[in-house]
Amino acid sequence: MKTLALSLTLASSLVLVACGTTTGSRTGSGAAVGAATGAAIGSLSGNAGKGALIGAGAGALGGYVYDKNKKQEEYDRGYRDRDRDYDDHYQRY
Repeated sequence: MKTLALSLTLASSLVLVACGTTTGSRTGSGAAVGAATGAAIGSLSGNAGKGALIGAGAGALGGYVYDKNKKQEEYDRGYRDRDRDYDDHYQRY
């Protein structure tokens, strides 16, 4: 039963991690999901509080890294689109 609960907690945390569009919201959601997951894992070892703190830190870091990655992708996509539009314009003339 504990294995099933742990599996469901981990699966739901992967779905919900880093929800949002700003750095703060992605970091915050990562921390919240990490804390919940850490508490669930920590409760199995008898120390839910310590697990929640570790999970919150790991989740916040994960959300922050995810946010920076998404922002870099958006930045790169903007330059790719700009260059394509530039090339299309000058190839016609």
